[in-house]
Amino acid sequence: STSSKTYQGPLGGLPEEFSESLAEAGKDLAETAKAFLRETPNVRVAATTLLGMVLYYMASEFWFYSHRIAVPMSSPVIVYADKHGEIVDDYRETYGWIRNNTPEDARIMAWWDYGYQINGLANRTTIADGNTWNHEHIATLGRCLVSPEEEAHGLLRHLADYVLVWAGGGGDDIAKSPHMARIASSVYRQVCPDDPKCTTFKFNEDGEPSEAMSASLLWKLSQHKLQPLEEGGVVANPSLFSEVYTSKRGLVRVFRVENLSVESKEWVADPANRKCDAPGSWYCQGQYPPAFAEIIRDRQAFKQLEDFNSK
Repeated sequence: STSSKTYQGPLGGLPEEFSESLAEAGKDLAETAKAFLRETPNVRVAATTLLGMVLYYMASEFWFYSHRIAVPMSSPVIVYADKHGEIVDDYRETYGWIRNNTPEDARIMAWWDYGYQINGLANRTTIADGNTWNHEHIATLGRCLVSPEEEAHGLLRHLADYVLVWAGGGGDDIAKSPHMARIASSVYRQVCPDDPKCTTFKFNEDGEPSEAMSASLLWKLSQHKLQPLEEGGVVANPSLFSEVYTSKRGLVRVFRVENLSVESKEWVADPANRKCDAPGSWYCQGQYPPAFAEIIRDRQAFKQLEDFNSK
Protein backbone atom coordinates (compact mmCIF):
# COMPACT_ATOMS: atom_id res chain seq x y z
CA SER A 1 0.00 0.00 0.00
CA THR A 2 1.27 3.47 -0.78
CA SER A 3 0.18 4.63 2.68
CA SER A 4 2.24 1.99 4.47
CA LYS A 5 4.62 3.39 7.07
CA THR A 6 8.34 2.85 6.51
CA TYR A 7 11.07 2.08 9.06
CA GLN A 8 13.85 4.70 9.02
CA GLY A 9 16.18 2.98 11.48
CA PRO A 10 19.47 1.19 10.73
CA LEU A 11 17.84 -0.93 8.03
CA GLY A 12 16.38 2.21 6.46
CA GLY A 13 13.28 2.51 4.31
CA LEU A 14 11.75 -0.94 5.05
CA PRO A 15 7.99 -1.36 5.52
CA GLU A 16 7.04 -1.23 9.18
CA GLU A 17 5.31 -4.59 9.15
CA PHE A 18 8.44 -6.21 7.66
CA SER A 19 10.70 -4.72 10.33
CA GLU A 20 8.34 -5.95 13.05
CA SER A 21 8.41 -9.46 11.60
CA LEU A 22 12.21 -9.30 11.49
CA ALA A 23 12.35 -8.30 15.15
CA GLU A 24 10.03 -11.16 16.13
CA ALA A 25 12.20 -13.61 14.19
CA GLY A 26 15.25 -12.36 16.05
CA LYS A 27 13.58 -12.90 19.42
CA ASP A 28 12.52 -16.43 18.42
CA LEU A 29 16.07 -17.24 17.33
CA ALA A 30 17.50 -16.01 20.64
CA GLU A 31 15.02 -18.08 22.65
CA THR A 32 15.80 -21.17 20.57
CA ALA A 33 19.54 -20.70 21.20
CA LYS A 34 18.98 -20.35 24.96
CA ALA A 35 16.87 -23.50 25.08
CA PHE A 36 19.49 -25.41 23.10
CA LEU A 37 22.25 -24.45 25.54
CA ARG A 38 20.06 -25.40 28.54
CA GLU A 39 19.29 -28.82 27.10
CA THR A 40 22.86 -29.58 25.99
CA PRO A 41 25.24 -28.88 28.91
CA ASN A 42 28.17 -30.38 26.98
CA VAL A 43 27.88 -27.61 24.44
CA ARG A 44 27.99 -25.04 27.23
CA VAL A 45 31.11 -26.64 28.64
CA ALA A 46 32.72 -26.73 25.22
CA ALA A 47 31.81 -23.09 24.54
CA THR A 48 33.16 -22.00 27.93
CA THR A 49 36.37 -23.97 27.38
CA LEU A 50 36.82 -22.49 23.92
CA LEU A 51 36.25 -18.98 25.23
CA GLY A 52 38.78 -19.59 28.01
CA MET A 53 41.37 -20.85 25.53
CA VAL A 54 40.87 -17.79 23.31
CA LEU A 55 41.22 -15.42 26.26
CA TYR A 56 44.31 -17.26 27.49
CA TYR A 57 45.86 -17.07 24.02
CA MET A 58 45.16 -13.34 23.77
CA ALA A 59 46.55 -12.69 27.24
CA SER A 60 49.68 -14.73 26.49
CA GLU A 61 50.24 -12.87 23.23
CA PHE A 62 49.91 -9.54 25.04
CA TRP A 63 52.32 -10.62 27.79
CA PHE A 64 54.99 -11.88 25.39
CA TYR A 65 54.63 -8.85 23.09
CA SER A 66 54.91 -6.42 26.03
CA HIS A 67 58.08 -8.06 27.31
CA ARG A 68 59.57 -8.33 23.84
CA ILE A 69 59.01 -4.60 23.23
CA ALA A 70 60.15 -3.65 26.74
CA VAL A 71 63.73 -4.77 26.07
CA PRO A 72 64.56 -2.35 23.21
CA MET A 73 62.47 0.44 24.72
CA SER A 74 64.22 0.24 28.09
CA SER A 75 67.67 -0.20 26.55
CA PRO A 76 67.93 2.33 23.71
CA VAL A 77 71.13 2.30 21.70
CA ILE A 78 72.86 5.00 19.68
CA VAL A 79 75.32 2.58 18.06
CA TYR A 80 73.74 -0.08 15.88
CA ALA A 81 74.20 -2.13 12.72
CA ASP A 82 72.32 -1.23 9.55
CA LYS A 83 70.68 -3.76 7.23
CA HIS A 84 74.04 -4.39 5.55
CA GLY A 85 75.72 -5.15 8.87
CA GLU A 86 77.74 -1.92 8.93
CA ILE A 87 78.08 -0.16 12.28
CA VAL A 88 76.31 3.22 12.49
CA ASP A 89 78.10 5.34 15.08
CA ASP A 90 77.15 8.87 14.00
CA TYR A 91 75.42 9.86 17.22
CA ARG A 92 78.10 8.79 19.68
CA GLU A 93 80.82 10.28 17.48
CA THR A 94 78.95 13.59 17.31
CA TYR A 95 78.61 13.81 21.07
CA GLY A 96 82.31 12.99 21.39
CA TRP A 97 83.15 15.77 18.94
CA ILE A 98 81.07 18.26 20.92
CA ARG A 99 82.74 17.23 24.18
CA ASN A 100 86.23 17.64 22.71
CA ASN A 101 85.75 20.68 20.46
CA THR A 102 83.39 23.10 22.17
CA PRO A 103 83.87 25.27 25.27
CA GLU A 104 82.77 23.70 28.53
CA ASP A 105 80.16 26.42 29.01
CA ALA A 106 78.68 25.87 25.53
CA ARG A 107 74.88 25.58 25.35
CA ILE A 108 73.45 23.22 22.75
CA MET A 109 70.04 23.84 21.19
CA ALA A 110 68.37 20.65 19.96
CA TRP A 111 64.91 19.14 20.07
CA TRP A 112 64.23 17.87 23.58
CA ASP A 113 64.45 14.19 22.54
CA TYR A 114 68.25 14.33 22.56
CA GLY A 115 68.72 16.42 25.70
CA TYR A 116 69.85 13.59 27.98
CA GLN A 117 72.25 12.25 25.35
CA ILE A 118 73.88 15.64 24.86
CA ASN A 119 74.13 16.24 28.58
CA GLY A 120 75.38 12.76 29.47
CA LEU A 121 77.65 11.95 26.53
CA ALA A 122 78.77 15.39 25.37
CA ASN A 123 78.80 16.87 28.90
CA ARG A 124 77.22 20.11 27.69
CA THR A 125 74.24 22.18 28.77
CA THR A 126 71.07 21.62 26.76
CA ILE A 127 68.08 23.89 26.35
CA ALA A 128 65.59 21.08 27.07
CA ASP A 129 65.47 17.36 27.77
CA GLY A 130 63.02 14.58 28.51
CA ASN A 131 62.24 16.00 31.94
CA THR A 132 61.21 19.43 30.67
CA TRP A 133 57.57 19.59 31.73
CA ASN A 134 57.11 23.27 30.87
CA HIS A 135 55.03 23.19 27.70
CA GLU A 136 55.60 26.88 27.01
CA HIS A 137 59.36 26.31 27.03
CA ILE A 138 59.10 23.36 24.63
CA ALA A 139 56.92 25.56 22.41
CA THR A 140 59.63 28.24 22.49
CA LEU A 141 62.17 25.64 21.45
CA GLY A 142 59.88 24.54 18.63
CA ARG A 143 59.42 28.12 17.51
CA CYS A 144 63.18 28.57 17.26
CA LEU A 145 63.49 25.54 14.98
CA VAL A 146 60.48 26.04 12.69
CA SER A 147 60.71 29.82 12.26
CA PRO A 148 62.34 31.35 9.16
CA GLU A 149 66.13 31.43 9.41
CA GLU A 150 66.61 35.12 10.25
CA GLU A 151 63.77 35.18 12.79
CA ALA A 152 65.09 32.00 14.39
CA HIS A 153 68.54 33.53 14.73
CA GLY A 154 67.05 36.51 16.56
CA LEU A 155 65.77 34.05 19.15
CA LEU A 156 68.67 31.63 19.31
CA ARG A 157 71.42 34.19 19.77
CA HIS A 158 70.07 34.79 23.27
CA LEU A 159 69.75 31.10 24.19
CA ALA A 160 72.41 28.87 22.65
CA ASP A 161 75.93 28.69 21.27
CA TYR A 162 75.29 25.75 18.92
CA VAL A 163 72.36 24.11 17.18
CA LEU A 164 72.27 20.33 16.70
CA VAL A 165 69.87 18.67 14.25
CA TRP A 166 69.20 15.08 13.33
CA ALA A 167 69.11 14.66 9.55
CA GLY A 168 69.43 11.92 6.95
CA GLY A 169 65.79 10.82 6.68
CA GLY A 170 63.77 8.31 8.64
CA GLY A 171 62.77 9.66 12.04
CA ASP A 172 64.95 12.76 11.76
CA ASP A 173 64.02 16.29 12.78
CA ILE A 174 62.39 17.09 9.44
CA ALA A 175 60.02 14.17 9.96
CA LYS A 176 59.21 15.56 13.42
CA SER A 177 58.98 19.19 12.31
CA PRO A 178 55.19 19.32 11.67
CA HIS A 179 54.76 18.18 15.27
CA MET A 180 57.21 20.86 16.43
CA ALA A 181 55.24 23.48 14.50
CA ARG A 182 51.95 22.45 16.11
CA ILE A 183 53.50 22.61 19.59
CA ALA A 184 54.98 26.04 18.85
CA SER A 185 51.67 27.28 17.47
CA SER A 186 49.82 26.16 20.61
CA VAL A 187 51.59 28.97 22.46
CA TYR A 188 52.80 31.32 19.71
CA ARG A 189 49.79 31.77 17.41
CA GLN A 190 51.83 33.64 14.80
CA VAL A 191 53.75 30.47 13.90
CA CYS A 192 50.71 29.15 12.01
CA PRO A 193 48.19 32.04 11.89
CA ASP A 194 44.55 30.86 11.96
CA ASP A 195 45.79 27.29 11.52
CA PRO A 196 46.11 25.57 14.95
CA LYS A 197 47.00 22.24 13.34
CA CYS A 198 49.71 23.86 11.19
CA THR A 199 48.47 22.11 8.08
CA THR A 200 50.63 24.40 5.95
CA PHE A 201 53.83 23.11 7.56
CA LYS A 202 54.25 19.81 5.74
CA PHE A 203 55.48 17.95 2.69
CA ASN A 204 53.29 18.52 -0.35
CA GLU A 205 51.83 15.68 -2.41
CA ASP A 206 54.79 15.88 -4.80
CA GLY A 207 57.18 15.22 -1.91
CA GLU A 208 58.48 18.79 -1.83
CA PRO A 209 58.40 20.87 1.36
CA SER A 210 55.71 23.48 1.73
CA GLU A 211 56.65 27.16 1.68
CA ALA A 212 56.60 27.33 5.49
CA MET A 213 58.75 24.22 5.89
CA SER A 214 61.32 25.22 3.25
CA ALA A 215 61.75 28.63 4.91
CA SER A 216 62.33 27.15 8.38
CA LEU A 217 65.68 27.06 10.11
CA LEU A 218 65.35 23.30 10.54
CA TRP A 219 65.08 22.77 6.80
CA LYS A 220 68.01 25.08 6.08
CA LEU A 221 70.32 23.33 8.56
CA SER A 222 69.24 19.79 7.63
CA GLN A 223 69.63 20.36 3.89
CA HIS A 224 72.67 22.65 4.03
CA LYS A 225 74.89 22.05 0.97
CA LEU A 226 73.51 18.58 0.27
CA GLN A 227 72.92 19.62 -3.36
CA PRO A 228 74.32 22.38 -5.57
CA LEU A 229 72.33 25.60 -5.59
CA GLU A 230 71.65 25.28 -9.31
CA GLU A 231 69.93 21.97 -8.60
CA GLY A 232 67.68 23.42 -5.95
CA GLY A 233 70.11 23.03 -3.08
CA VAL A 234 69.96 24.92 0.20
CA VAL A 235 72.67 26.92 1.97
CA ALA A 236 72.35 28.31 5.48
CA ASN A 237 73.32 31.96 5.90
CA PRO A 238 76.96 31.80 7.13
CA SER A 239 76.62 35.14 8.91
CA LEU A 240 73.95 33.56 11.11
CA PHE A 241 74.89 29.87 11.37
CA SER A 242 78.24 28.23 10.55
CA GLU A 243 78.51 24.50 9.94
CA VAL A 244 81.13 23.08 12.30
CA TYR A 245 80.45 19.35 12.15
CA THR A 246 78.54 16.77 10.09
CA SER A 247 78.71 13.10 11.01
CA LYS A 248 80.01 10.41 8.65
CA ARG A 249 76.59 9.46 7.27
CA GLY A 250 75.10 12.92 7.65
CA LEU A 251 72.74 11.79 10.41
CA VAL A 252 73.75 14.58 12.81
CA ARG A 253 74.81 18.14 12.01
CA VAL A 254 76.11 20.87 14.32
CA PHE A 255 76.11 24.60 13.58
CA ARG A 256 77.61 27.46 15.57
CA VAL A 257 75.34 30.44 16.26
CA GLU A 258 77.07 33.57 14.98
CA ASN A 259 76.74 37.07 16.44
CA LEU A 260 75.95 35.59 19.81
CA SER A 261 74.51 37.85 22.49
CA VAL A 262 77.33 37.85 25.05
CA GLU A 263 75.23 40.02 27.34
CA SER A 264 72.43 37.44 27.48
CA LYS A 265 74.87 34.58 28.04
CA GLU A 266 76.60 36.36 30.90
CA TRP A 267 73.27 37.30 32.50
CA VAL A 268 72.11 33.66 32.52
CA ALA A 269 75.46 32.45 33.91
CA ASP A 270 75.41 34.97 36.78
CA PRO A 271 74.42 33.12 40.01
CA ALA A 272 72.67 36.29 41.20
CA ASN A 273 70.05 35.79 38.48
CA ARG A 274 69.13 32.25 39.47
CA LYS A 275 65.82 31.54 41.23
CA CYS A 276 66.54 28.56 43.46
CA ASP A 277 64.35 26.97 46.12
CA ALA A 278 67.16 27.49 48.65
CA PRO A 279 70.59 29.16 48.66
CA GLY A 280 73.10 26.93 46.92
CA SER A 281 70.41 24.46 45.85
CA TRP A 282 70.71 22.47 42.64
CA TYR A 283 67.01 23.03 41.94
CA CYS A 284 66.68 26.36 40.18
CA GLN A 285 63.93 27.58 37.88
CA GLY A 286 65.13 28.47 34.43
CA GLN A 287 64.94 32.11 33.43
CA TYR A 288 65.19 33.82 30.08
CA PRO A 289 67.58 36.77 29.76
CA PRO A 290 65.98 40.25 29.82
CA ALA A 291 66.53 40.68 26.07
CA PHE A 292 64.26 37.67 25.51
CA ALA A 293 61.35 39.14 27.45
CA GLU A 294 59.94 41.03 24.48
CA ILE A 295 60.10 37.90 22.35
CA ILE A 296 57.99 35.80 24.71
CA ARG A 297 55.61 38.59 25.69
CA ASP A 298 53.07 37.62 23.05
CA ARG A 299 52.89 33.94 23.99
CA GLN A 300 49.72 32.43 25.38
CA ALA A 301 49.82 29.97 28.25
CA PHE A 302 48.96 26.51 26.99
CA LYS A 303 45.90 24.82 28.44
CA GLN A 304 44.88 21.29 27.59
CA LEU A 305 41.35 20.59 26.45
CA GLU A 306 40.87 18.55 29.61
CA ASP A 307 42.63 20.42 32.40
CA PHE A 308 42.03 18.32 35.52
CA ASN A 309 43.96 20.80 37.68
CA SER A 310 41.38 23.54 37.27
CA LYS A 311 37.81 23.64 38.55
